[in-house]
Amino acid sequence: MLTAMPDTFQKESTLDRFFNRLMGRALRLGFAPAYMRLLEVRGRKSGRTFTTPVNILDFNGRRWLVAARGETAWARNARAAGHIVLRRGSRAESLMVREIADADKPEVIKAFLDRFASQVQRFFDVPAGSPVDAFRATASRTPVFELIAGA
Repeated sequence: MLTAMPDTFQKESTLDRFFNRLMGRALRLGFAPAYMRLLEVRGRKSGRTFTTPVNILDFNGRRWLVAARGETAWARNARAAGHIVLRRGSRAESLMVREIADADKPEVIKAFLDRFASQVQRFFDVPAGSPVDAFRATASRTPVFELIAGA
């Protein structure tokens, strides 16, 4: 039985898939912006390892992973697994992930959008630079994970 994607997911376009493959290759070689990593996470149903390029946010002394598209497969898999691997070139970092409560998300989502607006603004109804309170409505449909060393 097929189930519909949640309303909070924004499907990748053909151009997005091409760009993600290109960035994935660049990240495997170690060539990409410093904030980007290749996320590896085990599938919660298949057990296969899936990869996708992601932007890592350094904010308030912590590292964050935000699913700008909404309830993505990698976010569901990371939630289920409780840990991920971030790669860049030959370097791999195994991390635990802790999803934060909706009440704690607005400040992190705002920082993420302000930092990466040119790449992710299209996934948010709220424009970059808006006050923190403007992000309360989007918090429930945007998975946000704190990255914790020691997985």
